[in-house]
Amino acid sequence: MSETRSRRTHILVATATLVALAVTLPAPAQASSALPTLTPRAETAPLYDDEAGGNSDADDPAIWRNDANPGRSLVVATAKEGGLRVYDLDAQLVQSVAAPAGPTDEDAPGRLNNVDLVHGLKLSTGRADLAVTTDRGNDRLRFYRIDRDRAGGPLTDVTDPSAAPVFSADQDEINDQRTAYGLATWTDRGRSYALVSQRETTSVALLELLPTRSGTVGYRKIRTLDLPSSFTLPDRTSWTPCLEPGELPQVEGMVVDPANGVLYAGQEDVGIWRVPADLKGKPRLVDKVREYGIPGTYDEATEECTPGTDPGYGGRRISADVEGLTLIPEGDGDGYLLASSQGDNTFAAYDREIEDDNEYEGGFRVTAASATLDGSEECDGAAVLNQSLGRRYPDGLLVVQDGAETPQSDDRTATGFKFVDLADVMDALDD
Repeated sequence: MSETRSRRTHILVATATLVALAVTLPAPAQASSALPTLTPRAETAPLYDDEAGGNSDADDPAIWRNDANPGRSLVVATAKEGGLRVYDLDAQLVQSVAAPAGPTDEDAPGRLNNVDLVHGLKLSTGRADLAVTTDRGNDRLRFYRIDRDRAGGPLTDVTDPSAAPVFSADQDEINDQRTAYGLATWTDRGRSYALVSQRETTSVALLELLPTRSGTVGYRKIRTLDLPSSFTLPDRTSWTPCLEPGELPQVEGMVVDPANGVLYAGQEDVGIWRVPADLKGKPRLVDKVREYGIPGTYDEATEECTPGTDPGYGGRRISADVEGLTLIPEGDGDGYLLASSQGDNTFAAYDREIEDDNEYEGGFRVTAASATLDGSEECDGAAVLNQSLGRRYPDGLLVVQDGAETPQSDDRTATGFKFVDLADVMDALDD
């Protein structure tokens, strides 16, 4: 679960903003309450972010297709300090992988934040599919080879032990935790890359993945792009999202469209950016959160932000935080960019074609299927696979994080993942 969501700063701003929106915005901007509702087919067992639960906090999923037997495909998901979880298509646990420790007990522990896949990377031991994760605790990327029928579980750690921190100069900086955060992988002309965002800053780095002679995988940094942290509004005033002192509006949810080499990056308190995946072009803001432009005053004593008057410059489809970007490809460049609108528990879909400037196409909610199978709230991460996965999901699968998994209690926070039939998603978007 994203720390930004848990801060009272963001909760107060979002709550006050949504109340104001209900009064001031025209009818089309209030349409989230009328969006279609979908129900999940399955859910993972709850993860608990406490000592008894191994400090496990569900965050981000990826779907790996077993081409030889699609019904035996897997979902790989991060549990932060709890490491990785691997599930089958019934949402049953297949493997649990511990997060690596820090160098000493005094240092930050490993914390696997986001995950994505690389297919067919050429290792010295042969081509392999990899699960790639950001280890926020140690400021590194981690690589896990996927072998579906391997004894002991499908994931094997193949991270180069000499892999350097992504953003930090030394362990002291790593312990400050302005470290590797969001993640998107990308393969272009035979080379594979990872785009990695830095926590509490606006930076995104492009890394090339480098297999070693020993069968492990490392990386090198190519370049870094800094997204804006302040914005000139139509009335010519300057606006910066209200955050804790010293923090900048960070990016977490990211995805690359391989059809055109475009990166979509969700700047949580700002909106969705589109930029060439090689980070050489100029970023374009595809859509803004509703809270865009609302001033806020941070109170050191209460550690809260008090929002000011909404000037009306925000978007109409997504509410902060914007999270969980993923693609639903259809044909040659058709399909959707899907984003989790965490502030109002909805999902927004945009046209994948940049020629149409990623026009908004619709949205939906994931709600409870029964008293024991709840929906998705405060969603951090999402993943789509638009291919047949056997009899369970012949039309594909959407997996979404649930930041408020039932059961919840005052002393135990539960999170998990929901599995949604992609056919239901497409029906909702195509109506």
